Amino acid sequence: MTAPEFLPGVSAAAVLAALARSPGNEVASGKFGSPESSSALAVNAFGWFLDRPSSLPPLPGVPMGQPQTVDIEAELRFPWSGGRHPWLDAAITTATTLVGVESKRYEPFRPGKATRFSEAFDSRDWGKGMARYTAMRLALIEGRQAYRCLDAVQLVKHAYALRTQSVKRGLGAVLVYLHASPAIWASGKPMSPDAIARHAAEIADFASAVKGDDVSFVALHWADLLADWAKAPALSAHAAAITARFGPL
Repeated sequence: MTAPEFLPGVSAAAVLAALARSPGNEVASGKFGSPESSSALAVNAFGWFLDRPSSLPPLPGVPMGQPQTVDIEAELRFPWSGGRHPWLDAAITTATTLVGVESKRYEPFRPGKATRFSEAFDSRDWGKGMARYTAMRLALIEGRQAYRCLDAVQLVKHAYALRTQSVKRGLGAVLVYLHASPAIWASGKPMSPDAIARHAAEIADFASAVKGDDVSFVALHWADLLADWAKAPALSAHAAAITARFGPL
């Protein structure tokens, strides 16, 4: 198996250690080397900041403050011991806020979204501050709400985990949905414009539904994030390297 090649400035040892801790088996399975890999995009982008978190500017449109720590492939646990717990692409901690980043590239345009919650979610009182996420969870369970592109089940689970961990740390919480709008698949096949538009509409619908809860939901486009980084002299080369490796996002 050929070791992954990371972008300049990204610590291969630190990234591989983080990937080895997560359950996705991205490297050994070969998924990490796929030209459509979302994981490769996220760990190359945020892995650059593992040993220089203060170099990461606050994410555009995200109420967070200056980053103090940056982790990739970060596990955020629910308030119970057993079962599966969410792994986010990045977790960023500031003096006031815990930010969880869920990165998507081609996934919204593939079938096979999560469709269920375990019974453990019903056994918890998530509080008034999570009432909108809970209403979304119940609507998804009962079939009153459905999305074709957006993995809303995953996002609700991430929000619950962020809420759990932020309360433990005495911090606010933000869930960032970092997404792309690829014009073509890695194979060169054109992406359906209707699918891009549907994804955008579903993001807006979800954001409206959970607005005001204790875990803020912020949708951020990869292109906007890279444009922001490109304006910073210390980050412009990194932003350019991401675009050169992964193409327009």
